[in-house]
Amino acid sequence: MTEKEKQQAGQLYNGGDRELTAERVNAKKLCAEYNAATYNDYQKKERLLDRLLALRGENTWIEANFFCDYGYNIIIGDNFYSNHNCVILDCAEVTFGDNVFIGPNCGFYTAGHPLNAEQRNSGLEYAKPIKVGNNVWIGGNVCVMPGVTIGDNVVIGGGSVVTKDIPSGTVAVGNPCKVLREITDKDIMK
Repeated sequence: MTEKEKQQAGQLYNGGDRELTAERVNAKKLCAEYNAATYNDYQKKERLLDRLLALRGENTWIEANFFCDYGYNIIIGDNFYSNHNCVILDCAEVTFGDNVFIGPNCGFYTAGHPLNAEQRNSGLEYAKPIKVGNNVWIGGNVCVMPGVTIGDNVVIGGGSVVTKDIPSGTVAVGNPCKVLREITDKDIMK
């Protein structure tokens, strides 16, 4: 089994593997080109995202600066907006549903490292997928950790560190992020 196959299977793998390193270098080059593109060169930015991401829906906008590890593990639905300084460590799949809005300085981290120092120092790591549902607003400075699923119709408060799954229809906030309350009709602004 190759290191990439181990990575995709959720097993411990060597992140310094030649194949994985080459794929990260390619993604970093595309991210650098995306970040350097003129703000209103929409066609160039769309072409770069098409080369970088596995799949993206209609109406995708990612503000510079944007960074990812591989790109080919990122799937984005329709009506996606990410503010400045989004980091997606996509060693495993990261899926965003439709109508997802992400505040500035947010990170989605599928990568993890063993607690055992000997394993960690040998270069081994693992990855667990992240899934973000439909109609989700993620406030600024949020970190989403490996293996987390965020349900549909969720608001994650700014500064949260999401370490566990968040159920649909809720407002969640904190470090660690916890459900504060359900979203109800009383939340409709007039």
